[in-house]
Amino acid sequence: MIGWVLLILLVVLVFFVILAYNTLVKLRVQSDNAWADIEVQLKRRYDLVPNLVETVKGYAAHERTTFEKVTEARAHAMSAGSPAAKAQAEGMFTEALKSLFAVAEAYPQLRAVENFTQLQSELTQIEEQVQLARRYYNAVVRDLNTRIAQFPTNLIAGMFSFKAREFFEVAVAAEREAPKVRFETPGT
Repeated sequence: MIGWVLLILLVVLVFFVILAYNTLVKLRVQSDNAWADIEVQLKRRYDLVPNLVETVKGYAAHERTTFEKVTEARAHAMSAGSPAAKAQAEGMFTEALKSLFAVAEAYPQLRAVENFTQLQSELTQIEEQVQLARRYYNAVVRDLNTRIAQFPTNLIAGMFSFKAREFFEVAVAAEREAPKVRFETPGT
């Protein structure tokens, strides 16, 4: 009788370990996938910026420092690795983009150029996709980190070397003041 009870407890324990391990693996894979989605959206953004810079350059060639700052911030953001480093670099990149659009605001004829308005529209769409991807990634990381920290799953996580992930949080100042990418036409 005691043998059966021990066997049943052992089977339940094995099933628990399998279930906990598979849950952690699932969350880790979802986290990796969500991070890849963020990187895809950020790459789209990085690829769009040189076109914006070139368009603005045609109207404001003397604003070379602004263009250099945008280019440097873009390069830094593209090379950042961890979510924390990427978030910090994205904050600097957003600030550089704001200065680029501030230059563009000084040139009403630029705002009327169809290519520029199309690029602005694309950037707005990409920014929305980045925010959606970031929220999803952070939700998955929250779930993974919670599982890793909760008892008794934390025992399984420790046995199989599951580590908590970093959130992707853009610097607060950059978050509060996202780049303005829409301009009103004169007379509206």
